[in-house]
Amino acid sequence: MTQTQSAGQDREYETIFILRPTVTRESSEGISSRLSEVVNREGGKLTRVESWGRRRLAYPVGKQKRGVYVYLRYLGRGGIVAELERNLRMLDDVLKYQTVKVRDEVHAPSVEVAPEDVKFEYVEPPTDAEEEDSLARELGLEDRPDREEHKRHGFDEEAEAMEDLGMGDDAMGEEDDE
Repeated sequence: MTQTQSAGQDREYETIFILRPTVTRESSEGISSRLSEVVNREGGKLTRVESWGRRRLAYPVGKQKRGVYVYLRYLGRGGIVAELERNLRMLDDVLKYQTVKVRDEVHAPSVEVAPEDVKFEYVEPPTDAEEEDSLARELGLEDRPDREEHKRHGFDEEAEAMEDLGMGDDAMGEEDDE
């Protein structure tokens, strides 16, 4: 195989990983520099880094209900993914990660990257104002504050949804008195 053939065989990957919601600035910077080093050491090229911020997880992961989502896009060969995921696995602040191959046969030298596109951003830790939902609230046993606003205006989402489905009081099996 010649050098020109192997140069065009880079692939484009994207990895999304979730950090603990209480990740410190030092830990966040350590993770970002470690991942940048891995990509560079493996002969890859980091093309995009986005911090999607703190979000609610679909289900608890390691007793965490929220996490800081980070998106990476990079170019490289197949070994880069294994090494990047190995490093993510070793980091205590990383809850989950997933990598997807976006494109085959990308010519890495022709891809231009702006320095601001590959800058890691730190997400501030949660404030006391960000309250976690209680178990009773999650199960619907306790009213949420936003539902109080709907009730005051005579608007109930569940009743409207049931009517849209044709499941009003008549459809629920209640009979008229004769």
